[in-house]
Amino acid sequence: MAPARLLDLTRLVSRLGKGPMTGVDRVEYAYLDQFLQMDTRCLGLVRSAAGFLLLDRAAMTTLRDGGLDLTRNDLIGRIAWRRDPARGRAEAAMRRLAIARCTKRGLARLLQRHLPSGSSYFNTGHANLDPRNLCQIRKAGLRIAVLVHDVIPLDHPAFARPDTVDPFRRKMQAVAHHADLVIHTTEATRAQTEAQLARLGRVPEGVTANLGVPGTEPIVTDTPATPYFVCLGTIEPRKNHGFLLDLWAQMPDPPGLLILGGRGWSNAEVFSRLDALPPDSPIQERAGLSDGQIAFLLHGAQGLLFPSYAEGFGIPALEAAALGTPVVAANLPVFQELLGEFAVYLEVTDSYSWMETIGRLCDASKTDRTGMVPPNWAEHFKHVLTRM
Repeated sequence: MAPARLLDLTRLVSRLGKGPMTGVDRVEYAYLDQFLQMDTRCLGLVRSAAGFLLLDRAAMTTLRDGGLDLTRNDLIGRIAWRRDPARGRAEAAMRRLAIARCTKRGLARLLQRHLPSGSSYFNTGHANLDPRNLCQIRKAGLRIAVLVHDVIPLDHPAFARPDTVDPFRRKMQAVAHHADLVIHTTEATRAQTEAQLARLGRVPEGVTANLGVPGTEPIVTDTPATPYFVCLGTIEPRKNHGFLLDLWAQMPDPPGLLILGGRGWSNAEVFSRLDALPPDSPIQERAGLSDGQIAFLLHGAQGLLFPSYAEGFGIPALEAAALGTPVVAANLPVFQELLGEFAVYLEVTDSYSWMETIGRLCDASKTDRTGMVPPNWAEHFKHVLTRM
C-alpha cells in the first residue's frame, strides 16, 4: 500500500456551527481541499470527547462541501459538551461518518491498521499538539509536519489570554521534540519561531511557504458615507484598536472608520469606548460579515489601517493589497516582507504621521489603483508537499 497523508481536522470540526471561519480555520480548510484534489490517498483525524475518529475521503468531502447534518446530537455529545452543544452536534456528525474510532490510548494501533508506514501526518490548526498524541503517531510509523502560525503567546504573552500561554508553550515543546518538519508562513515568523524552538530544546527541519490569499467575489452591503477606512480583525489587545480610537478623537473632522471583526478577549477598555460611541459617530463596529461583504467594503475604502503590535502573517493586509486598497501598517518585519513597497509603514507611537497619512489618503482617487498579486496556495503546496 502506498504512503498516505493524514490531516488533523480537529480544529475545523470544533468550529462548525460557530460563525465565519477564522484565519486558522481557513488554512486547515485549504489543506483539506488540496488533499481531496490529489490522487494520493488521504484520511482525516479528529480528536473527540470519546477518543479519536478516522475519516475516509468520502467523509472528508462531506465536511469540505458543508454537507454535514448538524441538527442531531448523540448521547456522547450531549454528555461531553453540555456547555457547547454545537461542538457536541459536530462530533456526533463525525462519529456517524467515521470509518474507525479508538480511545485516546489506542491511536497508534488505529493508524497502524489503516495507514502504511512512511505516511505523513499534517497538523495546521495547533490542536492535538500533545506529546502523547505525537508519540503515538510516530509509533505508527508516520512522519509529522506541523504548521506553526506564530509564537506570539511566547514572544508577547501580554497579548494572549493568560490561561493560554503555558498550554501553548507545552504545544511548542511537543513540536520541538517530535516534528519532522515545521511549516513557517514567512521568513520573519520563521526566525521568531525557531528562536523559541531552540529554547525548548530542538529546531526541526523547516520550510517557509506563504499562505494563499484567494480572491473573493464582492457582495454589496451597506457602506458609510465616504471617505472611510477599514480596520479588519478580531478586537483584541495586540490589534491595537485603542490607538485608532485615539486618532479619531484627535481629528477635527474625521472620516468614517469601519471596525470589522468580532470582539475578542482582555480588551474591556476598548469595548467600553466602542459601546459609548454615539449613534452618529463616524466609527462603526460590524461583526459577522461574509467574505464577500468584507471584500466589498475593503474595495470601497480609502485604506486599510493595520496598527498591530505583532502579527504572524496578516491576511487582511494582503486581501486589501490584492484589491488595490492602500494599506497603512505598523512597521513590522512580517508586513515589509509580504507587502514590500505597496504599504506605508509607520511606528505606532507616531500619531502625527498616522493622521497625516490618513488625511492624504482621504483625498486620493480610487480610479487609478493597482493591486498587487498576493501569494497563492499552489505555490504554498509546491514548497510543502515536496518535503512530505
